[in-house]
Amino acid sequence: SLAGLLLLTSFLLHVEEGHANPTRLVCDNRLIQKYIGEAKDMEKRVGQCQALPTLSCPTVLPLVDFSLQQWKSKSNETKRREILCDLALLVSAVAEAHGQVTQECGAKQLSQLYRHANSFLLLLQTFSWEAGPWEPGCSTRSMEQTYVTSIFLTYRQLVQGKLRFFFHDLARDLCK
Repeated sequence: SLAGLLLLTSFLLHVEEGHANPTRLVCDNRLIQKYIGEAKDMEKRVGQCQALPTLSCPTVLPLVDFSLQQWKSKSNETKRREILCDLALLVSAVAEAHGQVTQECGAKQLSQLYRHANSFLLLLQTFSWEAGPWEPGCSTRSMEQTYVTSIFLTYRQLVQGKLRFFFHDLARDLCK
């Protein structure tokens, strides 16, 4: 889709020599607001799909709620790793759900969600940090869910919550 291509292009514009430069991405607050808006739109559109089936095999979704007080006490690297774990679990859940949803509207929305969530996952993996590259191995809090709409809700909450606050924290350091 055109929107997916534009999202990927905007991410790629921030990548230099194999490492993302988060400065331009996080310093323009309009960008994260755009991603939040897209997450809300996807959630709304999947809610409008007719006769969306319940998943026969539940997907495992990350619990993305968090305490702002605890969040503020974490290092940016710890926050990044936590978001990467949440995104990896979410991308996996979207792929599993996509394999179970044959209804066109739901499958189309899941494909779009997969592209968006996977783009964020790839982007955060390429940010250059002193700690080195991200390696999978997560122990994130999770829950099983059989409703496709829950996957979209989780993504919106992740973008609106942890990801937005993470970008805000990075902006404080990078956008002086």
